Amino acid sequence: MFELITAFAVGIIVLCLIAKIISIPAKILWKLITNSLVGAVMLWIVSLIGLQVKINFFTALIAGVFGIPGVIVDILLF
Repeated sequence: MFELITAFAVGIIVLCLIAKIISIPAKILWKLITNSLVGAVMLWIVSLIGLQVKINFFTALIAGVFGIPGVIVDILLF
């Protein structure tokens, strides 16, 4: 009986450690996806307003990685 309880406890600990290791990159990925969507929408809105921001790979990359501050940098640079 003791071996069963020990094996169960070790299994739960290993499962928690694996979940913790996997959840850290998922948080980073979620933040990057959110910033990319917000940046793309902001670039589209800025181009609709009439500011001359060329939407290319470089500006999309800046807006995607940095979000709204990246869009502001794109506006100031171009």
